[in-house]
Amino acid sequence: MKSLRFLIAKEFKQMMRNRILPVIFVLLPLLLMNSVPRIATQEIKGLKFAIVDNDHSSLSERLTHKIDASSYLDLAATCHSHKEAMMQMESGNVDVIIEIPHNYERGMVTGNPEQLGILTNATNGVKGSMAATYVTMIAQSHAVDIMDEMGKEMPAMEGNIQAMFLFNTHLDYRLYMIPAIFGLLLTLIVGFLPALNIVSEKERGTIEQMNVTPVGKLEFVLSKLVPYWAVGIVMSVLSLGAARGIYGFMPAGNIGTFFLFISLFCLLVSAVGLVISNYSNTTQQAALTMYFFLVIFILMSGLLTPIRSMPEWAQWFTLANPLRHIIEAMRSIYIKGSTIAELRQPLIYLTSMACVFGVWAIVSYKKNQ
Repeated sequence: MKSLRFLIAKEFKQMMRNRILPVIFVLLPLLLMNSVPRIATQEIKGLKFAIVDNDHSSLSERLTHKIDASSYLDLAATCHSHKEAMMQMESGNVDVIIEIPHNYERGMVTGNPEQLGILTNATNGVKGSMAATYVTMIAQSHAVDIMDEMGKEMPAMEGNIQAMFLFNTHLDYRLYMIPAIFGLLLTLIVGFLPALNIVSEKERGTIEQMNVTPVGKLEFVLSKLVPYWAVGIVMSVLSLGAARGIYGFMPAGNIGTFFLFISLFCLLVSAVGLVISNYSNTTQQAALTMYFFLVIFILMSGLLTPIRSMPEWAQWFTLANPLRHIIEAMRSIYIKGSTIAELRQPLIYLTSMACVFGVWAIVSYKKNQ
């Protein structure tokens, strides 16, 4: 294995000759960690609403201010009639119409509050349902506050329901996205670059020099895997520090468990890249093939859409997606503090796939003696 040390040193020197790669290794983790949690969010903020106040009372005005104070809703128009509000929605100026009924204040005082009218633009179904949910929750909170001030109890069950949120108590969507970025980042770099490695040597003709040496297939493949494994660890450390420095988030679980899964995933995606590189004849072919699988990996990983919301046949296909398992593991470690025993399933899947693709990378490398 003495030759392995020299081969690994050669790969690191080859990386350092490319001035762009070291910069990417440092900047990409910082860029993704700083931008993706802010951009790729399912939280809908800044919804425009129009108010139709038919009561013109102090409580109706207080409700309007409470809704407008929310970071999710902004008052865009105060209308005198339902027809006027509909014109605002049809012109695209507002997303929600809130109609406060006559005798709203009287109903609150007597303990029988009138129902609000909520009309949302459901062109985007998710956006429309979320808007209605936001308004309903704020209106219920407002009603509970008024009843408490008057020393009365809510006549309906809403006042007796208390929601508790585990693990992510502040419902911060960034905490949900940050662990997934580790898997995305490693796939983009540690998976993509090895796919171009061997095939680029084929194009340059340097692979022929390697073929006439006594270096075995195992040593050759390990010399390709180890450098990118090291790069993946360094990038993960940078991402970990960026998440801590920018958002103040650190894994709730054991840091050793965190890096166990990171190390395993680095070896897996590097092996996948080498398999693609072994079967490709040009860098363009390898890049397109890796890009094809990358798109599938991301779409079927649960990164942006929950896996349970996919069709049943698609959920079965996701079991063969390594990105799905690393994202599940990272989120469990980061948010819930899960242990290795609780992460048996993703650990088994990742280990099995790492072994399969590692052996495949060795077997598929054609060495001519």
